[in-house]
Amino acid sequence: MDEGGSRIRRRVSVRKRDRPSLACRFAVPAAAELTPGDEEEEEEEKMVAGNRRRKKTVEVQPVENNDSEEDMFGDYDSFAENSFLAQVDDLEQQYMQVPEHRKHASDLATEDLYSENIKHNKLSITTVGSFTELKTDEHIKNQCRHEDVSVEPEPDILYDVPSSQVLYFENLKSSSNDLGDQSTKERDWNASSHKTVNEELPQNSIEHHRQTDDSSSKVRSSSEENRRKSLKEHLKSAMTGNAKAHTPIFSRTKQLKETLLSEEINVAKKTIESSSNDLGPFYSLPSKVRDLYVQFKGIEKLYEWQHTCLTLNSVQERKNLIYSLPTSGGKTLVAEILMLQELLCRRRDVLMILPYVAIVQEKISGLSSFGIELGFFVEEYAGSKGKFPPIKRREKKSLYIATIEKGHSLVNSLIETGRIGSLGLVVVDELHMIGEGSRGAILEMTLAKILYTSKTTQIIGMSATLNNVEDLQEFLQAEYYTSQFRPVELKEYLKINDAIYEVDSKAENSMTFSRLLDCQYSDTLKKMDPDHLVALVTEVIPNYSCLVFCPTKKNCENVAEMICKFLSKEYLKHREKEKHEVIKNLKNISSGNLCPVLKRTIPFGVAYHHSGLTSDERKLLEEAYSTGVLCLFTCTSTLAAGVNLPARRVILRAPYVAKEFLKRNQYKQMIGRAGRAGIDSIGESILILQEKDKQQVLELISRPLENCYSHLVQEFTKGIQTLFLSLIGLKIATNLDDIYHFMCGTFFGVQQKILLKEKSLWEITVESLRYLTEKGLLQKDTIDKSKEEIQCSFNITKLGRASFKET
Repeated sequence: MDEGGSRIRRRVSVRKRDRPSLACRFAVPAAAELTPGDEEEEEEEKMVAGNRRRKKTVEVQPVENNDSEEDMFGDYDSFAENSFLAQVDDLEQQYMQVPEHRKHASDLATEDLYSENIKHNKLSITTVGSFTELKTDEHIKNQCRHEDVSVEPEPDILYDVPSSQVLYFENLKSSSNDLGDQSTKERDWNASSHKTVNEELPQNSIEHHRQTDDSSSKVRSSSEENRRKSLKEHLKSAMTGNAKAHTPIFSRTKQLKETLLSEEINVAKKTIESSSNDLGPFYSLPSKVRDLYVQFKGIEKLYEWQHTCLTLNSVQERKNLIYSLPTSGGKTLVAEILMLQELLCRRRDVLMILPYVAIVQEKISGLSSFGIELGFFVEEYAGSKGKFPPIKRREKKSLYIATIEKGHSLVNSLIETGRIGSLGLVVVDELHMIGEGSRGAILEMTLAKILYTSKTTQIIGMSATLNNVEDLQEFLQAEYYTSQFRPVELKEYLKINDAIYEVDSKAENSMTFSRLLDCQYSDTLKKMDPDHLVALVTEVIPNYSCLVFCPTKKNCENVAEMICKFLSKEYLKHREKEKHEVIKNLKNISSGNLCPVLKRTIPFGVAYHHSGLTSDERKLLEEAYSTGVLCLFTCTSTLAAGVNLPARRVILRAPYVAKEFLKRNQYKQMIGRAGRAGIDSIGESILILQEKDKQQVLELISRPLENCYSHLVQEFTKGIQTLFLSLIGLKIATNLDDIYHFMCGTFFGVQQKILLKEKSLWEITVESLRYLTEKGLLQKDTIDKSKEEIQCSFNITKLGRASFKET
């Protein structure tokens, strides 16, 4: 930012010699020479004459200590409507209210006040985020000589704040207005979140100033208008364009904190570069990071495994890493610390890939506050959000949080623009999803491209459900760390009819009898609730939270309604006011069209949670659940994959997801939601099953996790063909040998001996390229290098590029 600003100043000052000074715009006598009476009209006539004779140089009497009008803004680097111009507006209002014979005296007092304010603001105003520091006197001179000097700001000097962070702080502002400090942070953020002035700013300022000059000459016949055209008003008109960019004003204490943070980051950066064993205040990060984790997340101390993982030699040496722990073990915190090291100390961008939009939005919300406090951007790449290619930042770095599909598109755009080297770290949550259909193929392509095109980008993969880790290690060229740590003990149960069995791997059938369910059901309730869900949930709610996983979205809604029909009216009194507030807020965000199911269930503290909810509805319900206003969610399996909504008890309505029987890793993900660290001492999971499913369930709870297998070739049309088009279109690999070499480095290449039975990888590569050429998506150029070898090179056609861009 400073570099960009200085570059503009240098260009402005190249032809500074033999140019009219600022006084060519404003011919003003010194403040000491102004006296009431005729001198006032003389002052105004000189200003009008100065506007007409732009190329004439009028010398201004020098005045020391920046008291003259010419020097007033000499070193002033930043203007904001909530600081200097706001004072101008206030003083003008006072000017209009004083009696006629006191106007001139007010002008003199105002000038003194401006001088004092400028001296003070030099210390208190700093430019942050996306705002470029410009010397105001140079900028005005540039406007004065716009015919001769052409200033073209760099396209990335001024940039926008990501909408995801703006949205986060708008929500924060609306929800908490009672804390003074918080309000101050919000005001600072709102000031910095406005769109900055673009490259057209200098020209717009010039045009505006021309219009001001023309209008002033038309109305000079009016003595009343002439008296109001003071020097301050001319300066305000000249700098209106610059003042559009809001710049927050920090207190002296805030400045000292920012300076301390900057010094700590520099120390941490040197520590990392020297590969020292001294990890600094907080794992090579400033102590402020540790304080923010206490403030925002209540984390005062790391688990022992987290400390061990962060201090591994492989991590210190920036080697690729895969680590695996049970759900709720605290995997994400390790990834966040590594991301902050990359953003703050190594000054490089970071990409975090998550499986679902809801998880991306949750992570955006959780890390936006860190971005504001520590000076980096958090950008959302999910659904319709995300800019391609991403904005190139000069000073602040970006944390891109993306779904699998958007992450792939982002990596493609960085490769296409030659910026993949700016990506210092890629974090993949739920790494086991690399073996799940077309989404797994897209994730594999993304990681393979990063490995092939950037040797300096570190990859971190984490999952709770990994089995064939050796294949993944070979693919990612990564180290591996695992632990069975879980902060809260988890007890697994199976329910068959009225009997509840505890899962025990040492027992003969992997389960031992625990108890009979004590419930007194009427005949009506038995027909409506044959699985005794009401009895199971009422053992927990409303004092504790509970999740009921259902096979389908419709089943979620039906189960929620059924449970509420048989709950006691006493449940209506639990946090009654807060539940009414939740209903009111839901109506507001849905224009009064509240779902009738939610309208009936929320008064009991019950709601459903599935992809049919809008993002606003989901956020509102999740917040109510997290604060205990809602105590029961009926939900689909997607909630198990990373959304931070733990419960005292988790109930699996059936061993099915839709019509497919549960996989081991799906089961582990769901039951992993049981047990809230720091709140519960134990977590419980109960899987409800019928006699017909007993044998399959026993196999489910006893067998190892499923292996991950590449789907790159299995998803032929979406996988390998799309991959080859993008490799050639992005010029990653354009000849047969390079493409084959790339394929050998994929997850599929690692597993080719397992997955390929009839054809070799070479044969599949040649056939796929031939198919794409025959369809007109590729063009083949052959170069006869020797009599024995023919090297094939490929170019993508317009049709092929269109197909590649659409995917």
